[in-house]
Amino acid sequence: MANWNDRWVIPHDGGWAVAKESRERVSAKFDTQAEAIDRGREIVRNAGGGELTIMGEDGRIRHKDTVGAGHDDPNAPG
Repeated sequence: MANWNDRWVIPHDGGWAVAKESRERVSAKFDTQAEAIDRGREIVRNAGGGELTIMGEDGRIRHKDTVGAGHDDPNAPG
């Protein structure tokens, strides 16, 4: 069952985007997949935690990441 906070990193218009599972619209667009992954984790973390699903250029799922709520990133300030 999908969580409202879950996001996907998907190929989009020659770059990468962060979107909800429905993909009706994208939350953010980036030139690189790494930038989209970072932003996707931030969005999920700020929304209270959930899953970040990362797709490859071929449209197949290449990784899933469970993201906790708040600033649980060891590299985050504070």
